[in-house]
Order: sequence, then structure tokens, then C-alpha cells
Amino acid sequence: MSDPVVELHGIEKRFGAVHANRGISLRLFPGSIHGLIGENGAGKSTLANILYGSLTPDAGTIRVHGRLHRMRRPRDAIAAGIGMVHQHFMLIEPMSVLDNLVLGSEGGPALAKGRAAARATLNRYQWPIDSDLAVERLSVGARQQVELLKALHRGADILILDEPTAVLTPIETQWLFDELRALAHEGKTILLVTHKLREVMELADRATVLRRGSVVAERQVAQTSAAELAELMIGRAPAPPVRRAHPKGPIALEIRDLRVRDPEGVTRLDRVSLDLRAGEVLGVAGVAGNGQSELIKALVGLAAPSSGMIRLHGRDITGASVAERRRHGLGCIAEDRLRDGAIAELSAAENVLLGRQDESDFVRLGFVRRENLNRSVETWVHDYAIRPRRPDQRLTLFSGGNQQKLVVAREIERKPSVLVAGQPTRGVDVGAAELIHRRLLEISAAGTAILLVSADLDEVRLLADRILVICRGRITGEVAPEDVDERRLGLLMAGAAVA
Repeated sequence: MSDPVVELHGIEKRFGAVHANRGISLRLFPGSIHGLIGENGAGKSTLANILYGSLTPDAGTIRVHGRLHRMRRPRDAIAAGIGMVHQHFMLIEPMSVLDNLVLGSEGGPALAKGRAAARATLNRYQWPIDSDLAVERLSVGARQQVELLKALHRGADILILDEPTAVLTPIETQWLFDELRALAHEGKTILLVTHKLREVMELADRATVLRRGSVVAERQVAQTSAAELAELMIGRAPAPPVRRAHPKGPIALEIRDLRVRDPEGVTRLDRVSLDLRAGEVLGVAGVAGNGQSELIKALVGLAAPSSGMIRLHGRDITGASVAERRRHGLGCIAEDRLRDGAIAELSAAENVLLGRQDESDFVRLGFVRRENLNRSVETWVHDYAIRPRRPDQRLTLFSGGNQQKLVVAREIERKPSVLVAGQPTRGVDVGAAELIHRRLLEISAAGTAILLVSADLDEVRLLADRILVICRGRITGEVAPEDVDERRLGLLMAGAAVA
């Protein structure tokens, strides 16, 4: 075996009372893809950010190509040949792709030289990106390509990818995997930070498992299984919840001929109709970008339909405000938690108040009932295994998965009569997904009607009583979970007529 290109030894990191990394040691080898896996809050992103110089360790050493390095800032890591693609992209959205690549080379001859070098990088990799297009006009997958190109343009031969597929479509994910394999074949070393075991099994050569800040195991992927890795991650064998048949009630949500146009006048949702009954889980499956987001926004009041009708328990809410819809029993797990579901700079407790400011449980006569609020948050932190257990801590200091669990807890514990669940387990680990699934099935059995919008077909199959398939803003078919055929589902998702 070749000598390691990266050696981390005894890495320690604390954030106050939170011990994020506990004596972690890790070796990365040239031309390999190494999976770093663990539950949300296990310390994966902390370790990745220490290697990239965004965080300074309290103790421990980092060697790159045998040389001892002190990564005080990202510039030190870049100089050592390390690049990072963050979970939340670090791009200047109004600027073009090319200008994002040359940031840092501004001014005089250096700018012209930098632009020429950036074009050479674009020509070398031949990825399908318009270099003159503003980043804000790119798809999520294309933005990630720009992040990866930026790291490669800076000369990185060691690449860190933090939850790279969290918001990618299946097609974008497959493209990324193919390119990562090609980069490893060129000799690049890749650290894949993820909680998705399927990705590790498909892509990685070795995997290191973290639990509560410590390394609990390292495995050759060819000699392990997803089941073993899952048990190592959560400390027990996973036990997925079972969907049990129960009586369905009257129609709780009714949609008729709903049409939504975007600001440019393009139709994103085209004459969608559906009925959702009390106690039913109705899944909406499809490739991302086919109208799912517009459907969620129209239902919760964030997008005004150009035509059509929405009824909640028989009441026409087509023109109702967000607050009115919530008062009449509508809840929503936002598909993008930090854009529509939470405010990163507020504390966990303050985020629990969002959308609940008018509820007497937490607010009376304009004053927050702090004791009630803290008691509820402490209960949810325990019941939903949210870490750290600090209601007063800013949400931005929680891992993405723990942010998601807090948003899910806030919406489920309102006990809505109709819940729109948009990508409810996006960015969470296997244990957290299992918990969220169990909660959703529990409230469904108690009578809540759930519209489940998810890009995860396994999730839709597990939870839904019926599955609607959406493509190009239209419902293209309906299937029962037990009758799902991969070919038929694929054709429906592509918009093809299926007999």
C-alpha cells in the first residue's frame, strides 16, 4: 500500500460543553475515495472543517504528504493542495461561473492570467456549464460542479466533499459519482463526508465510522455491508417502522385544476388535482424540479395560483394567508429548512416559536411564556434525539440533520390535521430518518392527513398509502406502494404514457 497523503492524529475539538471530536485519527491514501460516516452531530463536518482550516483543533496533528501542517485558515489548506466542497455552497451568486473561479486573482495582469487559467480548467474537464452564466441561474447540481471546479482550479489533489448529494437529483448524483471515480483514477484523494450508506457502498474504497465524536470502526467497503455500517453508526441494528393499515376518514385536502406560474410566466404546475383523506399518507414522487416545490408553496400560501382551487376540510383557502391556513390546521415541513423553515441565526427555542407566535401555549398578551417554551423544547430535544441539548444555542451551530429534526418536531408537535411534508428526511442519518418515519406514521394513524413530497423513492414506498407521480408539473399516474415496478415508475417520472 502507498504511503498516506493525509494523516490526522489525535484530533480534539470542543465547543463549550460539546465534545465534537475526541482523539480522532484518520489516514487517506492517494487515488482512493474514503467515506467518513456517522449520525448527524457525530463530528464529521467538524473534522472536515479542521482539515480544511476553517476550524482550529484544540489538540492533535495534521500531516500532508508526510509534512506537518498547521491549518489556521483555508488558505493554508489550499496551499497544501486541499480543496473542499461545502454542504452549503460558497459561491457569489450574482457573479458568473468564470468570475467565481478567479476570485482572489483580481487586479491588473493577475486577473487576465487568472481568467485564462480558469478557462483552461473548464476546457480540461469539459463539464456542461456555461462559464459566462451567473451562478444564480444555475441548477443546484451545476452549482456544485462550479464548487468542485473551483477546488480543482486551485490545484487541489485532496478533495473534501461534505454531504455532496443532499440536494441533488438522482441524475445529478450519478454524474457526480462518475466524475469522482474519474478524479480518483487520475490520482486525486477524496474524502466523502456523508450519512448515506448507499453512497458509501457504491463509491468508497474504505469507510471510517464516527459516533459521538469518536472513531468506532474503519472498514474496507468490499468487506462490509450497509447493515453493519448502519449498526456501527447508531449503536444498534436499525428497525424501520412498519406501515399498518388503518381506517381513512373524510377528504381533508382537495386540490382541483391547480396551475402555478413562476415570475417569468412559465407554467410550473399544470392543472394538478388530488384528494387527501384524514389518516392517509399520499406520496408525491418525481425527479426534483418537476413542480414539487411549487405544489408545496401553493398549498402553504407562499405562491399564488394563477387558476384552480384548494380546499382544507371543505373550506376554500386558495387566497388565504399562511397564518390563516395554519390556524385552520395546515402544517408544513419545508423542503429547504434554512430558506423556508428556520432562521439559522436564531436559537433553537426561538425557531420553535416561528409560525406559533399566536398560540397561547407559548405566547400570551404579546409576551413569550418562556417556561412553557423551554419545557416543550427540552422534551422535543430528548424525544427527537436532537444534539446538542442546548435550546439557547444558535441553530447555525447545529448539524444539518439536527436542524431538520428540530423543524420536524416543531411541525409534528403542533398536531396539524393536514401536514405537507417536503423532503422530511433530507440531510438526516439512518437513525434520524427511522425516528421521523415512525413519528409520521404515528400521527397518520391518529388521523392526520399527510402529503409526502419526497425525492427518496424508498421513503415514499415505505410510508405512502398511495403514490402520485409528477413530471413537468403534471400528475402522470398513480401507483400503489406494493405494486411499484421500477420500469413503470421510471416511465411515469419521465412523463411517458404507461398502459
